[in-house]
Amino acid sequence: PVDCRSSSPVHEEEFCLYLILYYFCLGKQSCNNWLMQNSNYVFGLQYNTKYYYKIGTGDSAREFWFQTPPAIDVDAPYTFGIIGDLGQTFNSLSTLQHYLKSGGESVLFVGDLSYADRYQHNDGIRWDSWGRFVERSTAYQPWIWNSGNHEIEYRPDLGETSTFKPYLHRYSTPYLASKSSSPMWYAVRRASAHIIVLSSYSPFVKYTPQWMWLKGELKRVDREKTPWLIVLMHAPMYNSNDAHYMEGESMRAAFEKWFVKYKVDLVFAGHVHAYERSYRISNINYNVTSGNRYPVPDKSAPVYITVGDGGNQEGLAWRFSDPQPDYSAFREASYGHSTLQLVNRTHAVYQWNRNDDGKHVPTDNVVFHNQYWASNTRRRRLKKKHLRYESLEGLMSML
Repeated sequence: PVDCRSSSPVHEEEFCLYLILYYFCLGKQSCNNWLMQNSNYVFGLQYNTKYYYKIGTGDSAREFWFQTPPAIDVDAPYTFGIIGDLGQTFNSLSTLQHYLKSGGESVLFVGDLSYADRYQHNDGIRWDSWGRFVERSTAYQPWIWNSGNHEIEYRPDLGETSTFKPYLHRYSTPYLASKSSSPMWYAVRRASAHIIVLSSYSPFVKYTPQWMWLKGELKRVDREKTPWLIVLMHAPMYNSNDAHYMEGESMRAAFEKWFVKYKVDLVFAGHVHAYERSYRISNINYNVTSGNRYPVPDKSAPVYITVGDGGNQEGLAWRFSDPQPDYSAFREASYGHSTLQLVNRTHAVYQWNRNDDGKHVPTDNVVFHNQYWASNTRRRRLKKKHLRYESLEGLMSML
């Protein structure tokens, strides 16, 4: 087993689990001290194994369990849940309850957690209550965290001049294992997926630490081992809603060419309190003096999906631009969550579920072909067992 606290030449963070134990505590300083003292690394874990653990002593002890992911493999099946802008409202509870029935093994969280910054003095108790609220899932499976604008919590009037302070103290990330210099951006591998987490609210222009890290990280991705390349961010690069329109444009200008070059499969974002999925499109040839200023179909580009519909207290973003842009495949202002089932190296089943349906009925349902293994040259090397999932019927029969 590797030391997850130190930099590793390869992404071996899957060999260990980072447990952060949350208890209710009084007083901001005492809470932070307790959290830092009770964050533990567990080493020597085996792949695809169920482990039980207890928190507390005597009659107050509570038992939990977690399942480690399967070994990294090009055809390892795995199911992710995707949630964003969750908060702690009735709609948040509905989203979480729906997700718990989905069969998801890990959550890709695209930012905006507790919304504690909407309370007086950035109320730390709201962070505590949110931790208890999501415990029904986080105690049993990993959540891959990303920060949003509601985690910034910059309040110089209160003496808080450091950004993301509560978030960074409460939710640690395995950034050192992916050679990152900051917990705000990092990468992990799970089953057949390589997941890159980017920070929309940290510097990302040319030669900044995040820009330099991403440039190197994309080169380190081995699609022969982890064919599914997924990126998480908070502010969407493509968004046809009036809310937060074009806020992700600067990051798009900085990174979109790389996403196309390295054939990223999917980019998940939040921020806009609605749901939207794009076609595979890009706008990499546009500049001020030449080129088409509108996105165009691009088979090498990722699909961009906004899932900022977790249930936050600010409400839904109802106002979409009219008419619907050609690049937008599906959009709706409803609360919900998504799941992504990686079937094998070539295919994945994606679903978005609307909370109002009251049961597991996908409102948006798509089969994705892997970008790397889509070329004819590589497909010739595949065994017949992969090719039999070419039809939608074959894939859906697995669900």
